[in-house]
Amino acid sequence: MSFEAIKLKDCIGSEIRSDVPSLLTPEIAAEVRRLLVKRGVLVFKTLNLSDDQQVTLAGMLGSLREEGEKGIFKVTLDRKLNSRADYLKGSFLWHIDGTHDDTPVFASLLSGRTLSTIGGQTEFASTYAAYDALPQETKDRIDGLKVVHSFAVSMRRAGVEPTEADLAHWRSIPDKTHNLVWTHRSGRKSLVIGCHASHVVGMDRAEGEAFLRELLDWATQPRFMYRHEWSPGDMLIWDNTGVMHRAEPYPLDSGRVMHRTTLLGEEAFA
Repeated sequence: MSFEAIKLKDCIGSEIRSDVPSLLTPEIAAEVRRLLVKRGVLVFKTLNLSDDQQVTLAGMLGSLREEGEKGIFKVTLDRKLNSRADYLKGSFLWHIDGTHDDTPVFASLLSGRTLSTIGGQTEFASTYAAYDALPQETKDRIDGLKVVHSFAVSMRRAGVEPTEADLAHWRSIPDKTHNLVWTHRSGRKSLVIGCHASHVVGMDRAEGEAFLRELLDWATQPRFMYRHEWSPGDMLIWDNTGVMHRAEPYPLDSGRVMHRTTLLGEEAFA
């Protein structure tokens, strides 16, 4: 079997070098999952998995979420392929998937199929490492704080111009309140922040928004980040429970298409 893991940054990211048959064995898949939780982002360069192989690998790492066609959701701004393409503008801002749920998705697998010649790079920031590196006085300050997360706020910050139908859809997704500091079952702690973090409960609205912006700036420092320059056939897997992500803006008519498979959440926000 062929398998090698190469650290990309101190705080985040490992490149995995493996052939496809090895990757789809239970032994290697178990090691991939272990490294995913430890390193946050795994990079497979020009792996060229087929859709069926990607779904198979995902099923060996966790439980698949039903989405798209046979577990493959096409991430694209092409309205012919995605009826809610405008909502993907929110992916240009730092976010954690599923903060409008009690239990966020565990991880996502993303393969590059058709790339944009401009933009489209994907950035990741470790919310574990960002918390760990905070000064103790800041940790003491944020312990016990709760933050309201709003789908509508994230869309407005992304510059989405809503129709009446959009507004009705936004209102149908209730705000969720989560601890600013997520203490995981493992004992590790991470920050629950991003473009969807509206305000801090019990804090002056403007003061709370400013404080959340400061935390976001802290968490997205280069030392906590990995930035991926895509090549066709690349695949990335990231731990959504300990990593924020965003895409660099790209032209809406670029034809960029990525194939995503999502793993159901295993641990509720706490």
